[in-house]
Amino acid sequence: MQRLYAFIRKHPTGVDAFWAVLLFGASALSGIGLYSQGKGTWWGWIPIAVAQTLVVTLRRRCPEKMLLLAMALGLGQLVLDVQPNAGDFAMLMIINTVASGDNRKYSRIALVGGLAASTIATLRWPNGPDGVHATLVQSVFQTVVMTIPFALAWVLGDSFRTRRAYYAELEERAARLEREREAQSKVAVAAERARIARELHDVVAHNVSVMIVQADGAAYVLDASPDQAKQALETISSTGRQALAEMRRLLGVLRSSDGDGGEYVPQPGVDQLTDLVEQCRGAGLPVNFQVDGAPRPLPKGVELTAYRIVQEALTNTRKHGGPAARAMVRLTYGDADLGMLIEDDGRGAEHALYSAGGADGLGHGLIGMRERIGMVGGTLDAGPRPGGGFRITAVLPLKAIR
Repeated sequence: MQRLYAFIRKHPTGVDAFWAVLLFGASALSGIGLYSQGKGTWWGWIPIAVAQTLVVTLRRRCPEKMLLLAMALGLGQLVLDVQPNAGDFAMLMIINTVASGDNRKYSRIALVGGLAASTIATLRWPNGPDGVHATLVQSVFQTVVMTIPFALAWVLGDSFRTRRAYYAELEERAARLEREREAQSKVAVAAERARIARELHDVVAHNVSVMIVQADGAAYVLDASPDQAKQALETISSTGRQALAEMRRLLGVLRSSDGDGGEYVPQPGVDQLTDLVEQCRGAGLPVNFQVDGAPRPLPKGVELTAYRIVQEALTNTRKHGGPAARAMVRLTYGDADLGMLIEDDGRGAEHALYSAGGADGLGHGLIGMRERIGMVGGTLDAGPRPGGGFRITAVLPLKAIR
């Protein structure tokens, strides 16, 4: 059966030609019956019957032209006195085909022609089957009965068109939803890569900054104080290993094919700020670390954001503050938020660093801060500090964003 259905769908004209042959046979039997009763002529019926088979055969290839041909054949029947017969079923088929198409103008023409055909036929041949002139009631009844098939043919064709349009809309909607899902997936991937890029920026900027400071210090005291130079080199080594471990973890997320991101290490949080401050002190940056309020567990996103903000702020202090700069970090635990204050008394950053949102030509530290804080619904204020230096204040809400 599947092969039969496939053949029918693949060869619609051939199928229509088969039905046209059957219709011609039925039309021949009907014509013989009418001719035997002295109704009509062979020279009038034969060309009309042949043309009706053509209408059925080509109805799906050129429906509008076949509709016009069918209407012309109907007028020919009136002129040549070829009474309604089985061949007129071609009119029903072409009306159904045109109504199922997308050309609404010809669909309306087909409807009007079909509804008018029975009335015109009744007026042209008013005699009943027994040859007696039909009464008005009989004529009206005959007209109504003959009109119903034409109306049904048009209604069925129009319903096919509506259903086909509905299925096409469903397919288009499904395709659109699929495209939207793909777009959302790409957006999610891009957002995840942007998050990883921010993480890499924070890791590299902080640790490489510490390594540079220690390397410069080691080179400076190498001859005068070998022990101090050795300590600086050990700091460089441990900092490099830490940076490499974090970078491997983050790059493992990108390289993982099964989506589990490889082997994760715990994300840094507020508890690791003490180690971060000690690392900065070991790199030669005096840092005063204060905590106000009662420390308590925080949302993971808030903890990571707080750690990265302090990390980026201290990195900027080493980059822009000068050799004698000192920094201060203060965390304030509130009832509904975590307040942060990071400031230094150094030279301060160039005006472009904060006036342009953080793009100073060397990095995008403040831009990354604003993005991180925006993700948790917090606020950030960064700028020069009265009396010199730079100040960053942030407020991170502790409740989930709705």
